[in-house]
Amino acid sequence: MSSILICSTPVHGHVTPLLAVTRALVAAGHDVRFLTGQRYREAVEAAGAAFLPLPAVADYDDRSMDAAFPGRVGLTGPAGIRFDMIEIFLKPLQAQLAAVRVALGTPTDVVMTEPLFTGILGLLVEPAHSRPPIVSLGILPLGTKSRDTAPFGLGVLPMGGPLGRLRNAVMTVMAEKAVFAPVQRFAEEQVLAATGRELGGFFLDWPRRADALVQFTVPEFEYPRSDLPASVRFVGPVSTSAPSSATLPDWWGELDGSRRVVHVSQGTVANQDYEELILPTIRGLADADDVVVIATTGGRPVSSIPGRIPSNVYLAEYLPYDELLPRTDVMVTNGGYGGVHFALRHGVPLVVAGMTEDKIEVSARIQWSGVGVNLRTNRPSDDAVAEAVREVLRTPSFADAANRIGVAIARSPGVAGLLPIVDELVSARARS
Repeated sequence: MSSILICSTPVHGHVTPLLAVTRALVAAGHDVRFLTGQRYREAVEAAGAAFLPLPAVADYDDRSMDAAFPGRVGLTGPAGIRFDMIEIFLKPLQAQLAAVRVALGTPTDVVMTEPLFTGILGLLVEPAHSRPPIVSLGILPLGTKSRDTAPFGLGVLPMGGPLGRLRNAVMTVMAEKAVFAPVQRFAEEQVLAATGRELGGFFLDWPRRADALVQFTVPEFEYPRSDLPASVRFVGPVSTSAPSSATLPDWWGELDGSRRVVHVSQGTVANQDYEELILPTIRGLADADDVVVIATTGGRPVSSIPGRIPSNVYLAEYLPYDELLPRTDVMVTNGGYGGVHFALRHGVPLVVAGMTEDKIEVSARIQWSGVGVNLRTNRPSDDAVAEAVREVLRTPSFADAANRIGVAIARSPGVAGLLPIVDELVSARARS
């Protein structure tokens, strides 16, 4: 049995996949402590880990990020990215690191963290022999710098050949020296103040310096890189849709195969403004004779969806994906990494509209892999959604590509693939 410390920023989309990691580690007999925000205490303890709270200065309520960080309201593009990186993820660095150091007062064999828990930067600059092995948990698209890809965060597709590598090099310099220059300086200042050591390297590229980078996808859904670090291991998605005992709604019989099924969701966090995706989908496909639209609100009351509900639209707060996705022909999504993998696991092609946070990179991979249509916006028009859905329905290549990736996911070990990596790291440390 190993002692493992898991660290996460207090954000639902970051904590949730790490809870699946926790359950797998606990089931394998490992002792797990989980450092994150107070509102996740109950979920952490239910997963079988000991809960460790982040200091108040590093904690916030992610259910309303604009309220927690009012300065981000109205910011878009590079300005919005810079604000989020500094205010949400880098300012807590020193407090996160202090909490990690306290946690390491208990003997620890391995530290695991998601990519935006920046307190780990302060641990990485220490000599490897003076700290536990560090595992980066790839719950976002792979962001390691490569000569074969554009800089992470821009949503730019790969371009092959010498010209593509030249483009990537120029864009990387521009991103690091212009777009992210103030963020990089802030990261360097935070690490120096906390440790007295230089950060070294681009702050977003830290996972390549980890002892292992476990990427929760399959290679078929990630850009090929000729310079991929040897530490990267693809294990498949964190979670696959498991059988559910949830009660199905009265209208479930409408999914009888007589009409194509379109599922639309904005997830469980970015669901405050239905005009982003749910309402454009409902209006765009309203009263179509050949399509059923299933909209889930991510936990909000279905009565919160305004306006007339067309005859071919059915609503629910949640639905069991193990029941819904095998009946779904197209999923309309804002590009959450977990939800996209749920769909692909079942061979469901996608229409995606997501340009914020890591969603811009998920959307780009959907386009690159051929599994769906990328609308390249956060707020598509009704007509744009309807036309994209129709394009996916009439073009078999989208479903073919989704099925191909679904087969790869079914063959992958998922979070269980993390277990032998833990054993390798612990054994290597014991031999050193």
